[in-house]
Amino acid sequence: MTAPALWCTGPGTAEIRPGRLGEGLLVRTLFSGISRGTERLVLEGCVPESEHSRMRAPFQEGNYPFPVKYGYAAVGEVQEGELSGRLVFALFPHQCAFRLPAETLVPLPAGLAPERAVLGANMETALNILWDSSAGAGDRIAIVGGGLVGLLVAALAARLPGAEVTVIDPLDRRAPVATLLGCAFRHPDGAPRDQDVVIHTSASQDGLTLALQIAGNQASVTEASWHGQAEIALPLGGAFHSRRLRIVSSQVGALPLGRAARWTHHRRLGKALELLDDPRLDMLISGETAFADLPAAYPEILADPATLCHRIRY
Repeated sequence: MTAPALWCTGPGTAEIRPGRLGEGLLVRTLFSGISRGTERLVLEGCVPESEHSRMRAPFQEGNYPFPVKYGYAAVGEVQEGELSGRLVFALFPHQCAFRLPAETLVPLPAGLAPERAVLGANMETALNILWDSSAGAGDRIAIVGGGLVGLLVAALAARLPGAEVTVIDPLDRRAPVATLLGCAFRHPDGAPRDQDVVIHTSASQDGLTLALQIAGNQASVTEASWHGQAEIALPLGGAFHSRRLRIVSSQVGALPLGRAARWTHHRRLGKALELLDDPRLDMLISGETAFADLPAAYPEILADPATLCHRIRY
């Protein structure tokens, strides 16, 4: 009752080992997606002990720091039961096959390519971030950090009527993607000031400092990065208080207070998959690797700042 799965077995080391199939309907995995930010911290053993429980993936096997079977972006075909033949998304680690109860599987919307559906969990995170930011129509919105989640947030924000969205990143290669998504692009030294909404996704101290600098008076900075064990110093002197700035945390594990009474995690994930019905988002798939080759390639994929979503083919 096992299937080959990717395990993080030590700092910077991954192996294919047997993983439990679980219980429920059998799903044959077609693709899975690597979420670089979180998976890099897991592979490096940098999940803080205080977060070992909260940061467990939904169907994680093993315990931090090692060995651990981690991941949450699997797309596969159901092999039996009421969903037989359907393509589904599941918050499951990198594994060739698995079993889950039908209610935890989210059928892909008609027409959504399974190759793009690996972005589902990251789009769910982006949707939650946009909610937490309270961004609205007509706002000047800056996203500091043009990684995968930052660009997905930018893609959603650009759909707000009249919104002026700017992606800020030091890598020139992010510019064409931002432009294609309907956003402006700036380097950090040319970042626009007096922004109504600032969203930070760069997972760096410099990025969060810049986010505070470019926020307008009484604006909020939504901190969407997870820094693991790193301690971040912030410039909370100077004009921080007189400008009445706010720092708002965002984490996909919890629904925003204003929506928790009506939304469920399942509904949010279903909506995220619907929002992937945009061929432009294929640009966010930065590479693909066969599952059999993944252990050797995994550390380099996670270390490469050019990685957005790296797709695994089974």
